[in-house]
Amino acid sequence: MLPLLKHVSDRKEYALKNVVTELAASMKLTEQEESELLSSGQTRFYNRVAWASIYLRRAGLMTSPKRGALMITPRGQEVLEQKPWRIDIAFLKRYPEFVVFQNAKRDQTITADVVEVDATRTPEEVLDNAYEQIRSTLGQEVLSKVLALSWMDFERIVVQLLVRMGYGGSMKDAGRALAKSGDEGIDGTIKEDRLGLDIIYIQAKKWQTGNTVGRPEIQKFVGALAGQGAKKGIFITTSGFSKEARDYVPRNETKIVLIDGEELTQLMIDHDLGVTPQRTYSVKRIDGDFFGEE
Repeated sequence: MLPLLKHVSDRKEYALKNVVTELAASMKLTEQEESELLSSGQTRFYNRVAWASIYLRRAGLMTSPKRGALMITPRGQEVLEQKPWRIDIAFLKRYPEFVVFQNAKRDQTITADVVEVDATRTPEEVLDNAYEQIRSTLGQEVLSKVLALSWMDFERIVVQLLVRMGYGGSMKDAGRALAKSGDEGIDGTIKEDRLGLDIIYIQAKKWQTGNTVGRPEIQKFVGALAGQGAKKGIFITTSGFSKEARDYVPRNETKIVLIDGEELTQLMIDHDLGVTPQRTYSVKRIDGDFFGEE
């Protein structure tokens, strides 16, 4: 918040998008830091600058003369004259307007309380972190359920997942997938699209966690693909892959996708396979066009 307030200290009008770029340069962010994304698709740094501007405006230290614009207020200039070493949420609580802003949210959501405890993250970052924790825990639970299934049920789940991802057309069309388990190192095939213009070969291994799939298994699969004249394959396992297996790149034109247990369960969550939505949150923002803002 302090670097942002200093940046607009000359009482000129600044465009938020320009301020974000200029602050990133002055703070010497790396390209990776500047481009890091939240799950919403917005960059983390832009999100932090935007929320810093919201907090400063709620405390009366900044104002927004028009959409997407920022300007320091006389109060903000007075604060800078005091030469504070830091401006954070605790600092802003000295202003009644900001306290009202926080208290208005406290009874409705947990956001204000969470941000108060961890002032280094924006509300979106708090939500993102909580969401990822929920997904991670759910993924572990899904994996334990998958590991308890029979081979037949596991193969059925693999087919269902691929169909929901858009492969194989319908379940009826995908019925041949994994139908010939263990046939020359290939567990089955599935259409790449509804028209069946190309075929993808599948290897599925229901291994317990810790039984890592190594490079020899991948090479064996590539060899099996070559024997079929195939160029595309998916290797799915409930365990994981060694570094050597992931680093292996076939010398021919064969393309292989490796899906380990963690990615398998996350794909199942993404496509509502074996899980069901419990509640949905919709994060919204002001529609400037509706209010006629420029």
